Amino acid sequence: MKWVTLVLVSAIALFQYQLWIGKGSYHDMVVTDGKIAAQQATNANLQLRNNALSAEVADLTDGSEAITEIARVDLGYIEQGETYYRLIKRND
Repeated sequence: MKWVTLVLVSAIALFQYQLWIGKGSYHDMVVTDGKIAAQQATNANLQLRNNALSAEVADLTDGSEAITEIARVDLGYIEQGETYYRLIKRND
């Protein structure tokens, strides 16, 4: 009878080890959940960036207003007949 008890206690100990410490354990699940949450946050940021880039591409392909705006802001483009004013703050 003692050997049956010893076998059952050993089996319970083995199963508990696998549950709490072994591969696929509760600890592994918690670590994996943390990694999933971090990856979902990264994916959300990348999705926002992709949406902004898609909107910019759509603006560039549909009309010339976006192209003109980029040329004005980035390249200092001034159209024919326009007057350019540059305002500089004084250092008092």
